[in-house]
Parts: sequence; structure tokens; C-alpha cells
Amino acid sequence: MSELVLPTKKVAPSTVNPRTLLIYSKPKSGKTSLLAGLENNLILDLEKGSDYVEALKVPISSIADLQSVKKQLEAAGYPYKYVTIDTVTALEELAKGLALANYRQTPMGKSFTGKSVLDLPQGAGYLHLRNAFFSLIDFVKTFSEFTILSGHIKDKVINESGNIVDAANVDLSGKIKSMICAQADTIGYLYRKGNKTIINFKSNDEVICGSRSPHLRNKEIEIAEMGDDDILTTHWDQIYK
Repeated sequence: MSELVLPTKKVAPSTVNPRTLLIYSKPKSGKTSLLAGLENNLILDLEKGSDYVEALKVPISSIADLQSVKKQLEAAGYPYKYVTIDTVTALEELAKGLALANYRQTPMGKSFTGKSVLDLPQGAGYLHLRNAFFSLIDFVKTFSEFTILSGHIKDKVINESGNIVDAANVDLSGKIKSMICAQADTIGYLYRKGNKTIINFKSNDEVICGSRSPHLRNKEIEIAEMGDDDILTTHWDQIYK
């Protein structure tokens, strides 16, 4: 093991591109079509959302499917530059089964007869769910150099006075939502305006966004447009330099 050496001058950035990119939007906003337009991007389809899209895609319905993908990627020398989880909302559902299996392996969980760790009293099961969810995220991150997380938007909550009391954000449970946002290098809210698809990286009171990448920070990017011939043209070179 080499000895750690302290720097004597400022160290240059090792990357400008987001290693973990989180994109979320309303359902049917064109996320999957957009992601299909990214060259050398393998889409792990957990929602069958790519059935109508030509893409590098593989259906995922179990942990065993993810393990199979990993085995094949390793044998092929990890050929994909990008891997997308479509969607993290569906991945959380997959993680519930893993969380239950893991809990039943513990001394406290051997006699547990519930169908979900979320049945545990006082919300104790959410810790097990978070651990399972992030173990899956970390596992997928070994598939490629860059990881893209696709998610659904959680609807705004409006009180009786008509004021927003819960800003629009990713449809995930409790601390999973805040932790995944903290871990992502870049978070963008995707929306459509006419024939254009836009990703907003500007954070405000209504939308959680932001980026560590200087070329994306506080920007709105026109990432794609639909032509009169119904062909979607994407501009991923604005995200990944």
C-alpha cells in the first residue's frame, strides 16, 4: 500500500462530467427516449418503459437479473460507457425484497413473519430498506464509468390555502430521497416545452436540482428536439463533454 502524500499545490479536477447523474420528471415525459439517444448507454429497464423504444436495453425484474448482467459485462470487458437505472423508483420496490431477505438473516429477523421490513414497529424497517437500496445502487455503479439514475417526480402537496408545502422532488421514500440527491453529482429536472426537451439544473423552492460540473451548474439545457419527421435529435454532448 503506497503512502499518502499531501499536495503542495492545488490539484486539478479529475473529471468535468457527472459520474452519477439523476434525471427525474413526470411520467411519459420522454426520459427513456432521451436516454436511448445516448451513445453506448445500457438501459436497465425495471418498468418495461423501453418496450416502444429502440435502445441498448435489458429488462430487469429481480436481483438475479442484475447479477446476470454484471456477470455478462465482466465477461465482455465492460463495453458500455454509461449504464442507466430506469427507474430508481422501481429499484426501491426491488430493494424491498432484498431488505426482507437480509433482515431474515439477522438474529433479530430469524423469527420475523411479516411480508415487508416496513411492517417492523416504529419505522425500524426503513434502515434495512435504505441499506438494501444503496447496496443495489453501488452494485450497478460497478457496471460502467458513468451511472444515470432515472426517476419519477413526486407530486407537489398543496395545503388548503393553495400554497406548496412539499416541493416537487424524486419519488422515493424518506431519507432515501435525500441521500440519493446528496450522492448524485448532478440532478436535473426534465420537462417538455413544445417540441423541445429541457433539463433544468437550476435549484429553486419548487424543484430540487443542481450540479457539481461547472458547465451544468445553474443552467437549463435544451437536450433534445422532435423534428417534423417525428425523429428525436439529442444533444448529450452538452452534458458529457
